[in-house]
Amino acid sequence: MTGPSPQTSPQKSAQTSPQTSRRRVVGAIATALAVLLVWVALTAPAPTLGWSPTPLSLVRIPVEGIVVATLFLLLRGAAMRWFAIAAGIVLGVLLVVRILDAAFLATLYRPFNPLTDWRYAGSATELLGDSAGPATAVLAVAATILLVVGLVTLTPVALRRVGRLVARHRRTALRAVVTASVVWVACAALAVRTTGDLPLASSSAAALTAHEVTTVRDGLRDREAFAAEIPVDAFRTVPSGDLLTALRGKDVVVVFVESYGRVAVDGSPDVARALASGTSGLHASGYTVRSAWLTSPTFGGISWLAHSTLQSGLWVSSQQRYEQLLDTASSGDTAGAPRLTLARAFSRAGWRTVDVIPANRHDWPEGKAFYGYDEVYDARTLGYAGPGYGYAPMPDQFTLSAFDRLELERHPTGGRPPVMAEIDLVSSHVPWAPLPRLVDWASIGDGSVYLAQAGTATPRDVVWASTQGVRTAYGQTVAYSLDSVVSFLRATHDDNLVVLVLGDHQPISLVSGDHAGHDVPVSIVARDRAVLDRISGWAWQDGLRPAPTAPVWPMDRFRDRFLTAFGRGAGG
Repeated sequence: MTGPSPQTSPQKSAQTSPQTSRRRVVGAIATALAVLLVWVALTAPAPTLGWSPTPLSLVRIPVEGIVVATLFLLLRGAAMRWFAIAAGIVLGVLLVVRILDAAFLATLYRPFNPLTDWRYAGSATELLGDSAGPATAVLAVAATILLVVGLVTLTPVALRRVGRLVARHRRTALRAVVTASVVWVACAALAVRTTGDLPLASSSAAALTAHEVTTVRDGLRDREAFAAEIPVDAFRTVPSGDLLTALRGKDVVVVFVESYGRVAVDGSPDVARALASGTSGLHASGYTVRSAWLTSPTFGGISWLAHSTLQSGLWVSSQQRYEQLLDTASSGDTAGAPRLTLARAFSRAGWRTVDVIPANRHDWPEGKAFYGYDEVYDARTLGYAGPGYGYAPMPDQFTLSAFDRLELERHPTGGRPPVMAEIDLVSSHVPWAPLPRLVDWASIGDGSVYLAQAGTATPRDVVWASTQGVRTAYGQTVAYSLDSVVSFLRATHDDNLVVLVLGDHQPISLVSGDHAGHDVPVSIVARDRAVLDRISGWAWQDGLRPAPTAPVWPMDRFRDRFLTAFGRGAGG
């Protein structure tokens, strides 16, 4: 005879029930988080300029979600698991791309390019370390890696959990898929919109995938097109004796002022003051000044694209084009020689050519191999012994003083060849703090004089406490750079000096605004009026400040027009 079934003791029930409840609660939370992550990955819109997404941006019906749910209903076992992993990885990567798009739009005014932009990781880390300190850079890199790995790893896990949820509630899921399909078709036909003019019938993931594929395809095509442009050079065969004949015996300096864009001229009272006083001071010292606008190939950063565009006469608008152009120095183009840069043209015509890049702390072989410089000065060779200023390892005034000491004063009694130099001024580089002050030129020496300024300028965290604070600081640093150039020109005894002063790009959109262009100011300064007479046909305007109506040239047009105006070959 079978006895009664054993009963679970009240004590055991009391021990297991809370554990079961906790597991259920944890499971419900995990499922809710998984659904949320998948929903965001499916519906998050592609970032655009001037628009900030809100939670309402996610209130949409994703067609990709309907497709995924349908496949979950059709697939079983291992097939469903592998589909969830593959689709989850794709969704995770697309979510990372959206985040990168938002970051690039906020700084460089364009979305992320998957073909080339990953190459900026190293330079971005160095920039952050120079601007905010090495500890901040390390933390930012670690957080970025965790975010990327986390999204790409967790999204497949979340999608598998959603798949199991669909499998447990097949009838409910089937009804939801049918209903969502009907509503999606209706909303698409009626063009129903939600917040930010987004379509309620969403296809964000599919559209983003198509866009990224198209971007890669266009990049590969552009590589072929640019390869055909590089060897086409009207000045390649011009004899050395016909190059730059109108500048013989003159020192020529190209000064790039970091982030000096149209927004500085139009919107900063500090820059307006610097341009007005600078124009008056230069005129009083016997200089003639003409100014206009150039359209830069870059925005918010990546200055080397602008430098190579001006020097090569080619539109170098991407890292791919930049590396492709520099590769001609090692591989040789169709004519077996690198592109004729401005520096290489001056070198062929008898100038000593130098590049001054105070923010560079590493060897840069391309400076000689591609650009054709005889000497490259950087942070290690300029002899600075003072404090750093944010991103800038030395103030612009010291950079100009070091160039004067190392090159223009090398042979004070004469006998040296004329010098052509490119000088990069970086005091106006983000984060625009702390701000150096001008000192007496005779006191600069090795820069130790700047130690007295340490800790006296407004610190970076105070400047970045508000958008207006950042914009004000930006204008102040550009004004400082311009003041340094004007003061240098007025103090120099080099009557044969010809200086081209220009910006490399507009500052980041936080300063420039959401709909700023790519125009930067450019000015030519010389004491010899004959130099400016050579460009009278350019219709550039008097003074350092170009008016809105001043001529606007694409930056890649400058090289040919400059070589034509001051030489005898190829139209000169």
